[in-house]
Amino acid sequence: MLYWFLKSVVLGPLLKVLFRPRVEGLEHIPADGAAILASNHLSFSDSVFLPLVMERRLTFLAKSDYFTGSGIKGWLTARIMGGLGQLPIDRSGGKASEAALRAGLSVLDQGDLLGLYPEGTRSPDARLYRGRTGVARMALTAGVPVIPVAMIDTDKAQPTGQLIPNIRRIGIKIGKPLDFSRYEGMEGDRFVLRSITDEIMYELMQLSDQEYVDMYATSMKEKLLTKAKRRARELQEAARPGRAAPELEDIIEQGDRPGDNNPWSEESKDGL
Repeated sequence: MLYWFLKSVVLGPLLKVLFRPRVEGLEHIPADGAAILASNHLSFSDSVFLPLVMERRLTFLAKSDYFTGSGIKGWLTARIMGGLGQLPIDRSGGKASEAALRAGLSVLDQGDLLGLYPEGTRSPDARLYRGRTGVARMALTAGVPVIPVAMIDTDKAQPTGQLIPNIRRIGIKIGKPLDFSRYEGMEGDRFVLRSITDEIMYELMQLSDQEYVDMYATSMKEKLLTKAKRRARELQEAARPGRAAPELEDIIEQGDRPGDNNPWSEESKDGL
């Protein structure tokens, strides 16, 4: 009940007026029956905008952090995610992964739509990263199609860490359903799962026009964070008494130079 109240009365009408979602491919969403919507992930608001433009209910598996935050932001995030019918999951791996699989399958077994982010986390720099194979395993186990979805400019509307979004138009492109029934019964084959996942990511790349990076987004975030910490230590060391001022200026200047993978650049710091 709360889901439809938020969508139809509280959030829905307001967000449609403010952000004017430009949607393509709604005809690819089945009128009934289970399916997985596999989306790129640019912003927290992806889980709000996609259900907003669909007639059917869409349930996302959301990381448990969204439900356990502190302060006003944490409280508001938990209420929105819960109200939108999102299911909290533990992404630590192992038994937690099996629990996430069971949670997703329970949604599909009821004939409903399930939303997944194959990248596993938000992109740190608006590029598309390597997909996790959980989406393929779930599709084969449940025997359902996978519908690729590209979110456009949601990272500009609500950058990572920003509570109040920027008012601007966003886009959503929905692709044709992908049928993987030819791999029925092969959900235990890791090579098949990787092949299916790569096919899904290719379709997302085509829809979104994002640059593809053949590494996990979590690995890139760790790499950027490590560089940022190293740079902070260098600046701290250079600022100690007895260090030459020109040397400190050189270190700061190096950090200010534009370049690929510079953790202090405008392109990178929002993703940390």
